[in-house]
Amino acid sequence: LVASVPVAMPAVMSVTMALGALALSRQKAIVSRLSAIEELAGVDVLCSDKTGTLTQNKLTLQAPIPFGTAKADDLVIAAALATQAESTDAIDLAVLKALPENNPLGTYKLLDFIPFDPVNKKTVGIVQDTAGHNLRYAKGAPQVIAKLCGLVEGAVDSNDSSPTTEYFGKVSELASHGTRSLGVAVSQDDGKTWVLLGLLPMLDPPRPDAAATIAQAKKLGLSVKMVTGDDVAIGSEIAHQLGLGEHLLKASDIFSPDMNPNKIPVDAARAVEVADGFGRVFPEHKFEIVKALQELGHIVAMTGDGVNDAPALKQADCGVAVSGATDAARSAAALVLTAPGLSTIVNAIVEARAIFERITSYIYYRIAMTIDIMFLVVASYLVFGFQPLTAIMIVVLALLDDIPIMTIAYDNVVTSPQPVRWDMHRIISFSSIMGIASLAESFGLLLLGIAWMHTPWLMGIVSLTAAHLQTMIFLQLAAGGHLLLFVVRTRHTIFKPPYPSRPLFLAVVGTQIVAVLLCVFGVLVPALPWIMIGVVWAYALVWMVIIDGIKIFTNSQMMRREKNSQKLSHPINQ
Repeated sequence: LVASVPVAMPAVMSVTMALGALALSRQKAIVSRLSAIEELAGVDVLCSDKTGTLTQNKLTLQAPIPFGTAKADDLVIAAALATQAESTDAIDLAVLKALPENNPLGTYKLLDFIPFDPVNKKTVGIVQDTAGHNLRYAKGAPQVIAKLCGLVEGAVDSNDSSPTTEYFGKVSELASHGTRSLGVAVSQDDGKTWVLLGLLPMLDPPRPDAAATIAQAKKLGLSVKMVTGDDVAIGSEIAHQLGLGEHLLKASDIFSPDMNPNKIPVDAARAVEVADGFGRVFPEHKFEIVKALQELGHIVAMTGDGVNDAPALKQADCGVAVSGATDAARSAAALVLTAPGLSTIVNAIVEARAIFERITSYIYYRIAMTIDIMFLVVASYLVFGFQPLTAIMIVVLALLDDIPIMTIAYDNVVTSPQPVRWDMHRIISFSSIMGIASLAESFGLLLLGIAWMHTPWLMGIVSLTAAHLQTMIFLQLAAGGHLLLFVVRTRHTIFKPPYPSRPLFLAVVGTQIVAVLLCVFGVLVPALPWIMIGVVWAYALVWMVIIDGIKIFTNSQMMRREKNSQKLSHPINQ
């Protein structure tokens, strides 16, 4: 039982992921649950907000576009009256910064304020002027303000100078250059009728590192999809600048109001899968986007920052609360970013894949060693009636193997260029082959020892007893086990980098020194002459090279089968 049950596996995995979480925190990514690291390593679709993640979220107000009798300054003042003075929102700051020098806001008395809502997408300020008149000023998404003023998108008048044509024409023109626009309106009768004042163009340039980060994400096998509440045309232009692709869809065109969000139709899911992003996204659309991608077998990461993003962040395989997110979003997310930008997420994915590789290396090693020890004990007893290890030897082996092996959490690894998932067929197949090879090594030493005891001239060199043979098997398992770890930790030969990390290497060296001293001085095991210790170590080193060759051949065959399998599963071949 001690030999076969990998009692250290939970500890090794927890320590590895905990140290990985520490490494992620240094890269400004806080892991709220350790299992998220495993999910992050397998993410193949990243749905990212535009504002603040792909763009700088540093809005600059361009020249106002007034309508009717309104003037440019009137437009800015009206937008400022629909803004809270203490707001830290990027849009509000841009509006307040653009106020004229003779700031007239002090002449108005604020009666009430309706803050921004991700569903209504507007703010409304209710004020009283010096004459005692109550006025309502609204600023918000162009389509929302247009609806307030009775302008219907799509119902374009044949007259090119009509307010509807001119308004939506300007919105489209600005969007085609990647410029956001803010509609502004006023009501003098308690919101019954609204008068359009104009548009405030706002420029939010892409982050300097966004294009390079997206290119890196694509090299890592990630599909990055932009998710924005802005118009599709704005998103398409920013996506074009960043190299994301320009096939953005209007979220409401995919997800109808009567659609069951827990059961997305196949056609809608396929449309989500092939899209490069989505515009005019409401919070409920984020949940539906995640659900659609998951139904097609994708592992999805979704970014968000608001209270209404919480369901989508919870549903995503790895919800990411971006810098400045609300407490609700952070609670729902698996990963909380403390720095803006997409690069933090991509760096976290790379680190998660490295952690995944370390855990996989340990699993290969542990399964192989379990096969080795179990079958060695059973086979040698059934074939020769010989007990190769005493109970105390097995306990000592467990300690020598598992305690220092936790330093694998610091190991140097090659991260996968593609998203990684648990492939149990590969794990069991590869581990079994390595275990059989290790069993051949251990059983070979047993046969060599038995032959030694029955060869007079060898017995003349060193008199070998059954107790000595037990110690030789013990030392071979201690040495060969850690040499096996060095073999399975990489897919290529052990003589090429990355080499084992210093903590891992020193832990193994220290363990082997302890094992040799136990054998030399006969502590807990029968004492063994130095010459036999040298024989065991020479034997283990030769077998390390042999098993390394077996590993390279096995990996090449598995990779060939995986490539053939991928070709057969390709839609064109199907």
